Amino acid sequence: MMTIDPGSIVTILAFDDVPEHQFRVDEVFEDGVGGIAMTGPLAGDYGETDWSLIKKVQAGITHNPAPP
Repeated sequence: MMTIDPGSIVTILAFDDVPEHQFRVDEVFEDGVGGIAMTGPLAGDYGETDWSLIKKVQAGITHNPAPP
């Protein structure tokens, strides 16, 4: 199993009619992760996925909110 912490950005494999996309992990579960889709048609939506759909962890990428 790969090591993923909250705040990690991962690539989720394509599934159903949803293309491969970037996902910010907010929660880590025994069977997968939960968080927000950052790209693709589900961008901005909360979702949960199991470990088998995580293609890779995007090392060195951080999500910085816009300045006030």
